Amino acid sequence: MIIPVRCFTCGKLVADKYGEFQSQVKNGENPAKVLDSLGLKRYCCRRMLISSMDVIDQLMPYNEALWKRHIEFSGDRF
Repeated sequence: MIIPVRCFTCGKLVADKYGEFQSQVKNGENPAKVLDSLGLKRYCCRRMLISSMDVIDQLMPYNEALWKRHIEFSGDRF
């Protein structure tokens, strides 16, 4: 889904660090060291990046199917 702009607990800005975190982790670096280098020391801020998953690509087919079904059933009435 969408990465939160700020940490839910302390309010620190975390969205600007998400892209760098993802690219470095995909290159095989240790996530703990990447988070340290980005300046995220608090565990509340660290969990915001570690626990985020981008699932929009997995959810889009369901949304499209729901929209098609809506069109199909709304066209038959009146």
